[in-house]
Amino acid sequence: MALLAGIAATKSRSATPTRMQSALQIIQTQIDNGTLHSAVLHVRRGDRVTQHVFGKAEPDSMFLLGSITKPLAVALPVMILVDRGELKLSDHAVKYLPEFNESARKDITIEQLLTHTSGLPDQLENNNELRSRHAPLSAFVKGAMRTPLLFAPGAQYHYQSMGILLAAEIVERVTKTALPDFLQQHVFTPLGMTRSVLGLGQFKKSDMVPMQTEHAAPEAGGGDPKAREWDWNSDYWRNLGAPWGGAHSSAADVAMFLRLFLHPEGTVLREDAARLMIRDHTPTLSAHRGIGFMVGPVGLGKGCSARAFGHSGSTGTLAWADPATDTSFVLLTSLPKNVSGELILYPVSDAVSSQA
Repeated sequence: MALLAGIAATKSRSATPTRMQSALQIIQTQIDNGTLHSAVLHVRRGDRVTQHVFGKAEPDSMFLLGSITKPLAVALPVMILVDRGELKLSDHAVKYLPEFNESARKDITIEQLLTHTSGLPDQLENNNELRSRHAPLSAFVKGAMRTPLLFAPGAQYHYQSMGILLAAEIVERVTKTALPDFLQQHVFTPLGMTRSVLGLGQFKKSDMVPMQTEHAAPEAGGGDPKAREWDWNSDYWRNLGAPWGGAHSSAADVAMFLRLFLHPEGTVLREDAARLMIRDHTPTLSAHRGIGFMVGPVGLGKGCSARAFGHSGSTGTLAWADPATDTSFVLLTSLPKNVSGELILYPVSDAVSSQA
């Protein structure tokens, strides 16, 4: 009876399949005990779509995506330019960022920026100081141009938001267009993603699901009340449109993005370019990465195949798709991943992927 009551409370858009019940109960339990405030789960297998809404969320609620922003808002625009012949993944970044030329920096390729193999760090040493003074993105770009490399380009894998930032800068310089505008014109509108934006754009902060920032990641203030003017809920961060973590979207919109790679139709990318994004580009390194995506089951779902691709976000989000089962999975929550990861995101993903 408790399970049925919990499922009813999710405001499901369709009947609950048996294979989803344990996943739904995991989420509903955390809603019931007050740990989780809002979540939307969207799963599609073939033509069958189920969406379940929890807590304070609504079906079209927009969540802060965190690092799902990387493949959506940066890797995809880069590949659109590759598809047009306007740049190559093998191009050196310095070709488009001439000031990025000191020592080994001149050897870094665009592909390395997108596969986390450039040697750049994840965050700048003065990240918190920049955010606390509400620095513009240009200040982060300048810092990323100068920050010391951790290793020779291509030698290792090291997750690096600053590499993604420089890839975004390349898109803006090549197109002479602000990245949020490029996304609206060439990604969101063609795909019908009406509830997606980098930064806030035409939306208001009140349109977005609030984050439970008391559990925020260290680079977002770590829950310190003194960071409220620059944490994930601040006007500053919601408007900044950080290419490594500042996009907002609904679960259904993220699913549309994933389907672009399961069934490429040429709307945004030609099939060859779409396939290239989800291929393993780092087979000999410690993590398997596509262009902007994680690839393979590790970090996505225990039941996923080696062909699966996706990404998670420190804001409490996880999205993946698996061509082997024609399944897409999107779970957006308001609870940061350092709590929701082991408690909600991965158990739910494992349950869904193992039964797909």
